[in-house]
Amino acid sequence: MSGPGFVRVERPDPGVAVITLDRPERMNAMSFDVMVPFRDALREAGEDSSVRAVVVTGAGAGFCSGADQESAGVPPGVEGLPPVSYALRAMGLLEDVVLTIRRLPQPVIAAVNGAAIGGGLCLALACDLRYAAPTAYFRAAGINNGLTASELGLSFLLPRAIGTSRAAEMMLTGCDVGAEEAARIGLVSSVDDDVLAVALAAGRRIAALSQPGIELTKKSIQAGLAATSLEAHVTSEGLGQLYVRLLTDNFEEATLARKEGRDPVFRDRR
Repeated sequence: MSGPGFVRVERPDPGVAVITLDRPERMNAMSFDVMVPFRDALREAGEDSSVRAVVVTGAGAGFCSGADQESAGVPPGVEGLPPVSYALRAMGLLEDVVLTIRRLPQPVIAAVNGAAIGGGLCLALACDLRYAAPTAYFRAAGINNGLTASELGLSFLLPRAIGTSRAAEMMLTGCDVGAEEAARIGLVSSVDDDVLAVALAAGRRIAALSQPGIELTKKSIQAGLAATSLEAHVTSEGLGQLYVRLLTDNFEEATLARKEGRDPVFRDRR
């Protein structure tokens, strides 16, 4: 399956959609010609009930190199706007890409094949799982460009991924973090020569599990990151567990499958 413009959408597995940023000559930079169809492809995958996991990756040597400083294109719906409003709409569209990843009911897996710089780092952080190729590296680039390093949710997402001290070092120094270091500090789960194959394997594993169980777990992880206290969060976890336990026979199927020495097949209903 192909996608519009500089985005390619494929279904290598019935339950897994792969969305590839496909402008390798620009290191898949965040031009609007790339980001608008990317957001739309994410939304389409999110609305497809047969898609159980989404893998995001980049074509060529880069995952996403951040802002396109040479050919950014024009965001939709800005004709006639004054400069300030234009800028607000443009930034809002890029923010919406990050928020779309977070809002998808399915887990989103980043196969970081190369440079993830600035906004590209933000895209990777918005994903639920991250795997890196040996050539991947990560940079909070804004500070190197005389701007702030805070963009597209970076100051929210990065400290929650790797802790405040390491996040502050990346954001305040603009240093590069290579793939092995990224794995050591928990920015990615592992470093793999065939990073797309590893991401696909994770997607297939997710696709074999309970659909409501996976979706509620993703919601619970995000709610836990934003919770103000354990007391404020633990009840919502319990309600999600009860919801799936009472409305499906998944638990009984898992128990029976273990006894029979086979993989469970979850119906997600009674």
